[in-house]
Amino acid sequence: MSQASATNPAPADTKVTPMMAQYIEIKTANPDSLLFYRMGDFYELFFEDAEVASRALGITLTKRGKHQGEDIPMCGVPVHAADDYLQKLISLGHRVSVCEQTEDPAEAKKRGSKSVVRRDVVRLVTPGTLTEDRLLDAGSNNFLAALARVRTGSLDGDAVYGLAWIDMSTGSFQVSETDHSRLAADLAQIAPRELILADNLLQEAEIRIIAEQSGGSLSPVPRAFFDGATASDRLSHYFGVKTLDGFGTFSRAELTAASGVLAYIEKTQLGERPPLDPPTREAGSGRMLIDPATRANLELARTLSGEKQGSLLTTIDRTVTGGGARLLASRLAGPLVCPKTIGQRHDSVDFFLTHELMREQLRQTLKGAPDMARALSRIALQRGGPRDILSIAQGLQAAKTILDMTGQAGDVPHELAEARSSLEQAPHQLGSELSSAIKEDPPLLKRDGGFLAAGYNPDLDELRALRDESRKVIARLQAEYAEELGLRSLKIKHNNVLGWFIETPTAQADKLKDDPSRFIHRQTMAGAMRFTTTELADLESRIASAGERAMAIELEIFDRLADQIISAGNAIKAAAHGLSILDVSAALAKLAQEENYTRPLIDESRAFDIKGGRHPVVERALRHSGGDSFVANDADLGPVEKGDTGCIWLITGPNMAGKSTFLRQNALIAVLAQMGAFVPANHAHIGIVDRLFSRVGAADDLARGRSTFMVEMVETAAILNQAGDRSLVILDEIGRGTATFDGLSIAWATIEHLHEVNKSRALFATHYHELTALSQKLDRLSNATVSVKEWDGEVIFLHEIVPGAADRSYGIQVAKLAGLPGSVVERSKQVLSQLEEQDRQSPAQALIDELPLFAAVPKPKQAPAADQPDQLRLALSDINPDDMTPREALESLYRLKALSAKPDQG
Repeated sequence: MSQASATNPAPADTKVTPMMAQYIEIKTANPDSLLFYRMGDFYELFFEDAEVASRALGITLTKRGKHQGEDIPMCGVPVHAADDYLQKLISLGHRVSVCEQTEDPAEAKKRGSKSVVRRDVVRLVTPGTLTEDRLLDAGSNNFLAALARVRTGSLDGDAVYGLAWIDMSTGSFQVSETDHSRLAADLAQIAPRELILADNLLQEAEIRIIAEQSGGSLSPVPRAFFDGATASDRLSHYFGVKTLDGFGTFSRAELTAASGVLAYIEKTQLGERPPLDPPTREAGSGRMLIDPATRANLELARTLSGEKQGSLLTTIDRTVTGGGARLLASRLAGPLVCPKTIGQRHDSVDFFLTHELMREQLRQTLKGAPDMARALSRIALQRGGPRDILSIAQGLQAAKTILDMTGQAGDVPHELAEARSSLEQAPHQLGSELSSAIKEDPPLLKRDGGFLAAGYNPDLDELRALRDESRKVIARLQAEYAEELGLRSLKIKHNNVLGWFIETPTAQADKLKDDPSRFIHRQTMAGAMRFTTTELADLESRIASAGERAMAIELEIFDRLADQIISAGNAIKAAAHGLSILDVSAALAKLAQEENYTRPLIDESRAFDIKGGRHPVVERALRHSGGDSFVANDADLGPVEKGDTGCIWLITGPNMAGKSTFLRQNALIAVLAQMGAFVPANHAHIGIVDRLFSRVGAADDLARGRSTFMVEMVETAAILNQAGDRSLVILDEIGRGTATFDGLSIAWATIEHLHEVNKSRALFATHYHELTALSQKLDRLSNATVSVKEWDGEVIFLHEIVPGAADRSYGIQVAKLAGLPGSVVERSKQVLSQLEEQDRQSPAQALIDELPLFAAVPKPKQAPAADQPDQLRLALSDINPDDMTPREALESLYRLKALSAKPDQG
């Protein structure tokens, strides 16, 4: 969100305080963000920033002095609670510039009593550049993505797109190339928290729509950020290499996007370089393509209301670590299309199903393993604290324990073997040192001190003893002197003038005066004498500086340990990823055992054979609510006989009977199977699904001027234009958003197109019973219905999918269940009876007989010559619309269409 600059510089004749002059200068240099201006223990905001922040945060807006004759609005937040306020501002789409004091106030005073402490912006906080635990969701990646377009020809359509996405909190860095047809789906898979793109690209309406669908905060940047000519050099410079060849081969579009995201990081981090992994290329063809509408309809990561609870991800998540939760979410977002790799993931789940005791021991150990990847990133960015070092120590200890535990199992599946290998390479010796260095419950910030364990550094222990137990140290020295001299009355005391001194009665002072080289006389009192010693003076000096020296030692040791951690960063990251793989595999095995999921068979065929399939989210909700058990159903969309193209099921039945649930559950089973999980079914054989499409439910898009029906048609158009013979398509109630005949016609043509052109495996639910007649002409179309029972005038939903077609929709019975007034229900029955009496002859068979298939519809022909008889006009002249029933009108329309297709019509 762009923020206006605080104000224009004041005229020469207007008095401006030095502090406000400094603020204005810094704000002018950072106009597009809220400025957190450090003043003591608070971050203050002024002018328009204060007004915006006070509304966003719900804090009091006050005033501070005047500027150009007007009051200066001001509000502030405490430094110690700044993260909480930052989180709220970032979640609302704001960006924040953090301005810190870069000079000690004592140094500023040396320049004059009115000198202002130097300040500067040390960090620009944006949604995609967060690293603090309190600002992040432990179970979700926080991706900063960049979108670049590279022209490949002279035409507007001759272009490819590059995507680069980074999670600064873990250091992951990935790139891919895509085209316009896949762009929305690829961005939806990444789900960036923040998306940067050139400002001129964002101005294009179509690109802006796709960018907004990604769900991230949009950050337009100058075109110079995406300079393809210097992209390779920027990446080489960032990673300190002469060439990128060692990282792999990248396209020009990928390099351009990668350069853009690095340029943005350099801008926001102001010189700090996050410890990023070298970029890795992700082939888009290696993932099941799921467009944004399908993700929303299927509620993969969030429900339609935007909540995590109730989504598929929440339902299947049994992970116990933050890294495992993020890996699970990533796999769900991008299911694989390689049967071999999918099978390796299934092998891992199978292993932990078999080794149940090991699985539970591993999960118990993982619960104590902190998030090493994010702790490492904060340490490398110099934002880490003692708790981050302890997180690395505890994570490495967990890795060592799990390595020993899994080593007892002998041979393990390929994926788990790779995870174990990464644990073997972990710096376990460093982990031991870190464990011995950091105490169990350290402070959050290193500046607080007191984070090193007792016994780790003898010098530090002595200084702490001096600082914290100075009275005990002095008492011991007093006892030593008293015993040595035989003077029980000898005391060591302190005052602000002499500091620490030895005091003894004058009558007993001879023993001290006899050794003037050791006991130095300081003061004679009326009845007592005071002395000091070199030992006491040295002890006093050490006590006075013990706190400062103790802090210096701790900070020095912290920096040394941080450097060791950064040096071992790659091995630590690999170990963290290995733990995440083990967590996900064990969690999916736990899920399969608890929910009775089975291992699917995934291959290169066009099969889609589900026996006893269930909807994972609905089934769990029913169980938790104590309701009825879920009714499982079969689905077989595989090729007919020896064909190589999947089938279409046309499903009819009443509302609330479970059609939409059945459609969704089969799509979710495909997603679960190809992400590497077991599935809620008794048996599942699925030929790879490369693209998944879903058109379920009704919603409008008023912001873009789209009605419910328009949204439905746009999504249907995307399916018909992009689905192929390896796709899985689920469609629910196509055409219901418009007039009956229009809707029926669209649904009819859609089914024919899916059958003849797309050749996709598909589930098509409808209330247009006339469509069931298509099964007579389309050999790969089968009718199925949701069975119901009627009892004493009531309808009972059995939720069973059976072969056949429904004869009616039971809409009035459903309306009664919904609570419509009894008078309305009775009147509905009367009207329905009259309509059915007028409509006893269905035209479906006639339509089948008279209409050619979609693929056989001829292209429009030229109008007949003026001297030829126009049969269409003659037929139209015989029609009187005012005397026709709706059914007669439909029949006449189809006769006219059939007539227009005859050869003698031109």
